[in-house]
Amino acid sequence: MKLAVVGGGSTYTPELIDGFARLRDSLPISELVLIDPAAGRLELIGGLARRIFARQGHPGRITTTSDLDAGVEGADAVLIQLRVGGQAARLQDETWPLECGCVGQETTGAGGLAKALRTVPVVLDIAERVRRASPDAWIIDFTNPVGIVTRALLQAGHKAVGLCNVAIGFQRKFAALLDLAPADLHLDHVGLNHLTWELGVRRGGPDGEDLLPRLLADHADAIAGDLHLPRAVLDRLGVVPSYYLRYFYAHDEVVRELGSKPSRAAEVAAMERELLALYGDPALDEKPALLAKRGGAFYSEAAVDLAASLLGDGGAAVQVVNTRNDGTLPFLPDDAVVEVQARVDGSGPVPLAAPRLDPLYAGLVAHVTAYEDLALDAAVRGGRERVFHALLAHPLVGQFDRAEALTDRLLAHNKEHLAWL
Repeated sequence: MKLAVVGGGSTYTPELIDGFARLRDSLPISELVLIDPAAGRLELIGGLARRIFARQGHPGRITTTSDLDAGVEGADAVLIQLRVGGQAARLQDETWPLECGCVGQETTGAGGLAKALRTVPVVLDIAERVRRASPDAWIIDFTNPVGIVTRALLQAGHKAVGLCNVAIGFQRKFAALLDLAPADLHLDHVGLNHLTWELGVRRGGPDGEDLLPRLLADHADAIAGDLHLPRAVLDRLGVVPSYYLRYFYAHDEVVRELGSKPSRAAEVAAMERELLALYGDPALDEKPALLAKRGGAFYSEAAVDLAASLLGDGGAAVQVVNTRNDGTLPFLPDDAVVEVQARVDGSGPVPLAAPRLDPLYAGLVAHVTAYEDLALDAAVRGGRERVFHALLAHPLVGQFDRAEALTDRLLAHNKEHLAWL
């Protein structure tokens, strides 16, 4: 089995490598290709990846290349985890929206739109090259904004599934609080990427006993603390929102916070410099503890589970993925991409029946889906008016003058990445 990782020079790649090494019985990789134009970073991370495989006795071969077409040729699956513009672009996404009184964040609001505009054309080009080199390969997208990027891939006819670590993170957290094995918990996880709610926490499967009331009664303070939301929010909702909902439920408070401290991009950039120095140590043969602070907890386990289901012969498995709606949420168009539990096998994901979303949540989901329609149109076809329309439609913007000012800033900060400018 051959897997290729586009963006293999990411400082987070050793987390993925560690998962492939530890879970090799689930995903027997014979060749793993790390692909990245940043040759220096790629060589550092490729060396560490080989040492991790060797330490854990994995027999697979790890190669590195900056040649995308050669790297994906013959691949069974291609994982895409790239960041167009790097941390410098992320820093801008987190900064200029604050000038207009809006959240500065890389996947949500105006910054998220900027990332989508930079990213979608690049990912679509990669996917077309994958289709030519390996027409049967699955594309697994980790690249944010996952919902918009996955929708672009699916609308272009690619064999693609989007993946995020929010659900598996909640599953692990809740299992620890309930003193259960993670595999014993099924989450009623419903919504869009970075806009989801846990409507139930079920023991044993989709039809199992709902432990969410007990979880909230006994552990609401701890969960609220992790979400940086008041416990009263959980008490009144009776569900657990994704931590990304804080940008909606406490928008003005978040804007004040972001304006008074260093950006997350600056923190990550400093962390990446330290990680790259560690990766250069030829004695290092495991992922360093610092990597846990980089973000993306349990990302490798989710990736292995999904790839194993898509490529293995062990039958279907249930996992939270980003995929076509196709009636799962009846108030959304079929071609919307939703983040829900799905049964996954070699033919791809099929969403399970999802719990009904209360209008309190469905309204916001429908609103953000409409924004994503416009964002994808702007990313594919370009044009200042399309960017403006997407911003005006976003629930975190929604004012004419603010959308106008944000459009000017977005275009000014992304000239080098938008071919149509």
